[in-house]
Amino acid sequence: MNELMNMLSMTKPIIQAPMAGGATTPSLAAAVSKAGGLGSLASGYLKSDQLEKQLNHMRQCGARAFQVNLFVPGAEGEPSEREVQRWKDMIPYADEAGTFTSIDDEWKDFDQKVDLLVEHRVQVCSFTFDLPPEHAVMKLKAAGCRLLGTACSVEEAVLLEERGMDAVIVQGAEAGGHRGAFLPSTRAVGLMSLIPQTVDRIGIPVIAAGGITEERGVRAALALGAQSVQVGTAFLVCKESGTHPVHKEQIFQASASDTKLTKVFSGKEARGIVNAWMEENEKREQEVLPYPYFNTLTKPMRQHAAKQNDPSHMSLWAGQGVGSLGEEENVDELMERLWPGMS
Repeated sequence: MNELMNMLSMTKPIIQAPMAGGATTPSLAAAVSKAGGLGSLASGYLKSDQLEKQLNHMRQCGARAFQVNLFVPGAEGEPSEREVQRWKDMIPYADEAGTFTSIDDEWKDFDQKVDLLVEHRVQVCSFTFDLPPEHAVMKLKAAGCRLLGTACSVEEAVLLEERGMDAVIVQGAEAGGHRGAFLPSTRAVGLMSLIPQTVDRIGIPVIAAGGITEERGVRAALALGAQSVQVGTAFLVCKESGTHPVHKEQIFQASASDTKLTKVFSGKEARGIVNAWMEENEKREQEVLPYPYFNTLTKPMRQHAAKQNDPSHMSLWAGQGVGSLGEEENVDELMERLWPGMS
């Protein structure tokens, strides 16, 4: 057992990635924590009252420790009405999209969720998309909450350590879903290169994320200096997840070369299984509106596709480890496969 595992009350070096959008359920997170890992709730796209219901559910499940992930708002610039209308004309069902939220509304939501975590005495909080503001760091630390930051480069990891994080999640290019990069100069780097370079530069524990779906990947990450791994795609296809059945089936059929980084679902780079919508808009990658504007416009399209069991216009997030996932399993089975032995 290492420093990080002691800090986060883990008996297996496995953290379930906080996957926003409905895939992460309290039942999934609680099962991971009960199996000796660290379960995670995703607050992204949830209103504060929805998050509070999930927190209450976790307590009822008796989860000993778990993390809650917060999206840190970022000001990427507001698109013009002309740019918005251009994309509305191209995105199916975009006329059903909700109103855009202001950056002030996003920060209000962020602060409300920080207060909820303090109120419910959540033991671990992670951040994605940027450095958390100092006032939030101070408030959570004063409440005894451990803090994790997401980095896609050594430079970002250094900044997160300076901001007061207790550990850094280094996300390799192989990772499914949204990249957590926040420095404009950050390019996609493979996890096995990123781990040792980061370990050599910072003095806090490193958590490895990206493409890990089996025990060999866990052991490789630990051998390079990580103290734990964060796993996403393998938990997406667990029985306890809220992942759409069509999404699960697409993962089971995919190989690493079937995935690609794209901006055409949300405006931020994210890795998913290539489908018709990605192929149709491949040449427009650099023309998309910034996040969260583009995410808002494509939401109705994605919802309609899900209702119709149509993978061609769904965001099929998946990491490059998909090739080793062939069937649905429960959390206990996956945890034992990732790290055999007592929990």
